[in-house]
Amino acid sequence: MSALSSPHSRPGFIRSFPLLAFVLIAYNVATLGFDFDFTAPIVAPLFQIKLVSGAIWSTGWNEVLLISGLALLFIEILKSSRTTTQTTFEHLLSMLVFIIFIVEFLIVPAAGTNTFFILGVMALIDVMAGYAVSVAVARKDLNISG
Repeated sequence: MSALSSPHSRPGFIRSFPLLAFVLIAYNVATLGFDFDFTAPIVAPLFQIKLVSGAIWSTGWNEVLLISGLALLFIEILKSSRTTTQTTFEHLLSMLVFIIFIVEFLIVPAAGTNTFFILGVMALIDVMAGYAVSVAVARKDLNISG
């Protein structure tokens, strides 16, 4: 059995990396690197679908970023349900991502949008869920061993 597949091997930084940092990075690259405006209405949607009702549903980058954030939040909550020796480090990194969201929202003009705010709330939920799951697991461990 290799060291990578050993059950006693420590999860590395990659496994502990908060996934919501990817949407934070994507937002910053879009606004700072490509001068994308998340406050503008959808002028050229990514795609449109005609629904059975006859309504046309269109979506833009805002929605794609928010849906990506929700999917990554789901994975983060699943990740927080496992207990490892690096759980505290994972919570620390998630908290750091949340703090970056707060600071950018308050200071960076391009981050003062509803999309960025909702992504920041997702980061807050990630932090709260991580700590809540850790406390629940710790209580369970205390009850079993006590």
